Amino acid sequence: MKVTLLNTGQVWLDYPEPMALVPPTAAQRPFTREHHGDTVIDNYEWMREKESPELIAHLEAENAYTDQETAALQPLREALFAEIKGHTQETDLSVPVREGDWWYYSRTVEGQQYGIHCRAPISGPDDWTPPVIVAESGSPAPGLPGEQIILDDNLEAEGQEFYSLGSLDISGDGTTLLWAVDNEGDERYTLRLRDLTDGTDLGDSIPNTAAGAIFDPTGRHIFYTTMDDSWRPDTVWRHSIGTPAADDVPVHHESDDRFWVGVGLTRSRRYVVIEAGSSVTSEAHILDAHDPLGAFRLVWPRKEGVEYSVEHARINNDDRLLIVHNDVAADFMIVDVPANDPQARPKVVVPHTPGTRIESIDAFASHLVLEFRRDALAQVAVITLDTFTGHSGAEQGGSDWLDAWHVIGFDEELFSVGAAGNPEWAQPRVRLYYSSFVTPSTVYDYDVQTRELHVLKQQPVLGYTASGIEQKRAWARAADGVLVPISLVYRRDLVTEGQPAPTLLYGYGSYEHSIDPGFSIARISLLDRGVVFAVAHVRGGGELGRAWYEDGKKLAKTNTFTDFVACAEHLIATGVTAPDRLVAEGGSAGGLLMGAVANLAPELFTGILAVVPFVDPLTSVLDPSLPLTVIEWDEWGDPLHDPEVYRLMKSYSPYENVREVAYPQILAVTSINDTRVLYVEPAKWVARLREVGAPALLRTEMSAGHGGVSGRYEAWHKKAFESSWVLQQLGLAGL
Repeated sequence: MKVTLLNTGQVWLDYPEPMALVPPTAAQRPFTREHHGDTVIDNYEWMREKESPELIAHLEAENAYTDQETAALQPLREALFAEIKGHTQETDLSVPVREGDWWYYSRTVEGQQYGIHCRAPISGPDDWTPPVIVAESGSPAPGLPGEQIILDDNLEAEGQEFYSLGSLDISGDGTTLLWAVDNEGDERYTLRLRDLTDGTDLGDSIPNTAAGAIFDPTGRHIFYTTMDDSWRPDTVWRHSIGTPAADDVPVHHESDDRFWVGVGLTRSRRYVVIEAGSSVTSEAHILDAHDPLGAFRLVWPRKEGVEYSVEHARINNDDRLLIVHNDVAADFMIVDVPANDPQARPKVVVPHTPGTRIESIDAFASHLVLEFRRDALAQVAVITLDTFTGHSGAEQGGSDWLDAWHVIGFDEELFSVGAAGNPEWAQPRVRLYYSSFVTPSTVYDYDVQTRELHVLKQQPVLGYTASGIEQKRAWARAADGVLVPISLVYRRDLVTEGQPAPTLLYGYGSYEHSIDPGFSIARISLLDRGVVFAVAHVRGGGELGRAWYEDGKKLAKTNTFTDFVACAEHLIATGVTAPDRLVAEGGSAGGLLMGAVANLAPELFTGILAVVPFVDPLTSVLDPSLPLTVIEWDEWGDPLHDPEVYRLMKSYSPYENVREVAYPQILAVTSINDTRVLYVEPAKWVARLREVGAPALLRTEMSAGHGGVSGRYEAWHKKAFESSWVLQQLGLAGL
């Protein structure tokens, strides 16, 4: 309206302030679900109609409400984004990896969202030391001498709201590139080819592939997988370069809905391997790479509950298969069989040792590399083939077998280490990736003959010093007496022992996935504000071996939730924190954990951050037509056919168990194109929470998938948004 100011005659326009939004109220449309004599009325199942204008309008209203409720955090979000950016060396170069006649690496450029995939020629056949180029200023140079850009993700992503690279491989002769891109976030990729000799794209284009396509060793064929309507990779195809995709040949189809398939190539490039697996059972088929048009051979027939993986080794001039398996070996063992007769009587290479979880073995021309887990820490051991006897001789188990191996040691109490980026059969070194809560990611080359570690690069973190950061391990006693490990990291000068500190407690606890100690640039902003970051290594994860996983799945799933509550109670009881200074965070299956503990012990937390949360598990796992549901029965149980599983899942499902209590502040973050945890789960959950007056916010990325937004700057903005909300709940929004 127009107002004339007294005594001045000036006219100004007085616009009313925008009306404050109220929490969106979703329409209730009763939907009846009946199973095992139990009838459930679900008022929000209508939200599953993804294309519904009403659903889109509701999600946009939720986003607008969340924007309003977090508007005051904008300065903090900008500060956090600036801190992440300020700690990051934006123009950087990865450590090159030798493959064939080239050093392959990626680099980033300041101001660009995505990486650039490059290569440079090796100097000669004995060149195993990766080149490092540093400019006079101390910043990495743009690239290496003779650099060839093989794929610039920034160019590929131009004009796209979302970009994700799902496959990237080079033919054995180095002349052809295959890559596959998803522009929706639904993890269906279009595969293409490029001639690297002149940079021209070939006419081959294959839509709707899964991630992980590869060349065969001849470079004339491609093996790739496709998914069925439930997003399960179920078929392996062979494509001959230069022919129509319609002529591609299915070489393996998996008809069991519980199993998915993948395809790979042994390091020796001798065998193409198809792996079919469920959560608890696996089966492998191999093809002699000298005959890419031939038939695959079965290694071991599948046996319910037995998992195994296959590695080709050349031992005493004999082709062998090293098989890591858990048949009557809960923490896995390794056996050796002839490659031409894999079902012959196996010899034990590494016996089963309870408490030592064997995870993988890698074979090279001159040595073997073993990855295992003990005392909740990942470890790596190496043995040379000239000292390898072919088998341990310890058929009955025991731990002395490890004496023959060299376990690579590190000084920190908590760390993670793994062997990766080792594609060459003849390489004399092992590439290792190391990190801890304190130490930025560090790349080593381990010299197999001298047993020396050579630091190749440590992640540059600008303005960071590790001297004031402390990490340590604590143990909480669970309800059944089991001790649950907790990892903590904090700044010593900002956290005083015995005085409750603001704390972020993270948890996952599913699929035998271990949350290992790792460095995070974004976490520095929390530590610098006096926050203690803690990880609850709850059952259902893999930190303490297969039994730790088994005790947190299916009918034992509630241990995951009560373990997390026990960890929170331990941190409070020991004075690390207090309920008004404790926020919980988890994502995906860890989001189920968040929803469950919100119902179990809301009084322990001031805030709960649930990222792409699996909070309506019973509805999802009951419906075999939904993406990946049948596969999930091995993890959660089959509530469709088993009334005991149904009753248990209903007892802990976050959506089914919302109640009239004082909930902490809750923020749920999801993506509309997520195919692993559908957006509808957190949308329904937040609507149900609103019914009981819970202070819940929902934020939906409208063009992203399970991993969230694409592009590093967008990812930093997303992290800044989440971290600002966490700091607000901890009373630190003004810092």
